[in-house]
Amino acid sequence: MNLRVVVVGIPGVGKTTVVEKTAAGIKGSKIVTFGSVMADEALKLGWIKNRDEMRKMTVEKQKKLQKLAAQKISRRKDPVLFIDTHLFIRTPEGFWPGLPFEVVRAMKPTHLVLVEALSEEIRARRTADATRARDDVSVAELESELAMGRSFLTAASTLSGAPMLVVLNAQGKADDTAQKLTQVLKNAMK
Repeated sequence: MNLRVVVVGIPGVGKTTVVEKTAAGIKGSKIVTFGSVMADEALKLGWIKNRDEMRKMTVEKQKKLQKLAAQKISRRKDPVLFIDTHLFIRTPEGFWPGLPFEVVRAMKPTHLVLVEALSEEIRARRTADATRARDDVSVAELESELAMGRSFLTAASTLSGAPMLVVLNAQGKADDTAQKLTQVLKNAMK
């Protein structure tokens, strides 16, 4: 059985770290970053100069990029594929779903994983990350985003029929979080 594990979380929860550590513990697994696939398509089309500009684009253009990325990812035949993405993106038009029906249907996930962290830790991680141009948000806004994440995850699970798992990635505990997720996925492969 091939696994398609969609791993989501708001920026700063340590999602990519958890994905990388989990994939390292499962032989033959590969990782694809949904936003990078979208950015590659946007760059080809001449719509952006860097990835962080995507969230400033119109939702219509983002929808087009989402569909292109989902179609490209859906053609992959990896035995275990981790898809690192976001449940929603803050845009000038409001919050926009990262896993709308067309995207979920195209990717056919076998598992949906939401990585969370404490809002204070998320804010500190975002502030310390000089590699990205992130929006400054308050702890209260982060609490709202975390709650919204669970709602979006529930909707994606309902649309796909894939089970959902929520894991806490506490500061300094990424190895423990990845180990828990690795065990769940290894059990699914039996």
